[in-house]
Amino acid sequence: MRILMVTDAWRPQVNGVVHTLERLTETLKSFDVAVDFLTPNIFRTLPLPTYPDIRLALTTPGHVARLIDAGKADHIHIVTEGPLGIMARRYCRNAGRPFTTSYHTRFPEYLSARLPVPESWAYRWLRDFHNSGQGTLVATQSLADDLSARGFTKLRPWTRGVDTDHFRPDRKKDLGFPGPIFLCVGRVAIEKNLGAFLDLDLPGSKVIVGEGPELARLKA
Repeated sequence: MRILMVTDAWRPQVNGVVHTLERLTETLKSFDVAVDFLTPNIFRTLPLPTYPDIRLALTTPGHVARLIDAGKADHIHIVTEGPLGIMARRYCRNAGRPFTTSYHTRFPEYLSARLPVPESWAYRWLRDFHNSGQGTLVATQSLADDLSARGFTKLRPWTRGVDTDHFRPDRKKDLGFPGPIFLCVGRVAIEKNLGAFLDLDLPGSKVIVGEGPELARLKA
């Protein structure tokens, strides 16, 4: 089997989407599944306004369609809702090809934190984007419940495993913080709503592990 992953998020970006795709590709190889990627790296790009680390592909629907046809994939999975994801979805609908999607980022909250865009508008567009596929993969049940309440359908669980070679509870290290310790691991960015975590009324200590544009501000 050959799967085409269409994603607007790819190296040199360092984030959860890229890391998930890289780990998934490694795992699929053990099942004799070949994975191809359609990413911004093969196109001219421009930086996403307010988030220059993200580069958006400059191309046309026709060019994307020709690349997809040339790949002869058995299945198409649309990872992101950016320019490439939008053009891949358009191709699939015009060509009558089934596809799946995944929901990684709460873009409505991200947009409303930076721009005067109501979350309801963004969710309405995302609902139409994802509901047109065969299924939408989500990482947690809480996210599935939230999206379902907003009218998203055909939600499918795609939970993340734990690499026990790297994360082992028997190898504990004393951090010198008052316990219990509440840990938040992920990209340190405004859309992660880390302020809500830090504002929780909890005993002991809260620890944030990760990198991102908000790290310097939180350290100050």
